[in-house]
Amino acid sequence: MRILLVNPNTTASMTEKAALAARTVAGAGTEIVAATASTGPVSIEGYYDGAFAIPGLIAELKSRQAEGYDAAVIACFDDTGLEAARSFCTVPVLGLCESAIATAGFLAQRFTVVTTLERSRILLENLVRRYGMGARAKVRASDIPVLELDDPAGGALPRLKAEIEKALDQDGAEAIVLGCAGMTDLARALQTEYGVPVIDGVVAAVKQAEALVSMGLTTSKRGSYAAPLPKVYKGALANFAPT
Repeated sequence: MRILLVNPNTTASMTEKAALAARTVAGAGTEIVAATASTGPVSIEGYYDGAFAIPGLIAELKSRQAEGYDAAVIACFDDTGLEAARSFCTVPVLGLCESAIATAGFLAQRFTVVTTLERSRILLENLVRRYGMGARAKVRASDIPVLELDDPAGGALPRLKAEIEKALDQDGAEAIVLGCAGMTDLARALQTEYGVPVIDGVVAAVKQAEALVSMGLTTSKRGSYAAPLPKVYKGALANFAPT
């Protein structure tokens, strides 16, 4: 099977990091095709960035249809554009937050999502409640700008660890969810260090995508995720008009 991994921000190094994690866990018959949005913000930190990342995300999903893919993963923990992508695509589309939260629920009664900036904490708290885990999960911000995760000298890891330790000590967390795609390369080492499950959304989404494809399941096109109705889009978004 072919899984399209789309980074909705425009930083190729983050795409490469996510693709490496995806390929490490993908099954022998799974090909990971990685794509980076060509338009939009260099990082997604809050609602404003997320809104302007969606056109670039949809453009990648559209442009790669001819190649064919069996499922798609949106490589941003904010689940940027997830609902729009599910409406547009005829294959399963998975977001990192929803996939990681579901995985954590299999492993622990109480868990904490550790993300980047405070503005992202509020957004993710809303998603956690929407996904039905509000009573079981907390969200913490480590005050790390997303792009610092790609900078070995940026001091991101100590700040991340400090919030993980608070989650274990103060929240009673039994597992940790890493709340940013840029943290994907840290999961295994942190799990070994702290002795609790540490869930990375990239890995969780890829494995769940494989499961859905292998079961012959895809997104329902009845109701919420029905194909968008044909209509005219004007201005810079004219090429996105449903046909």
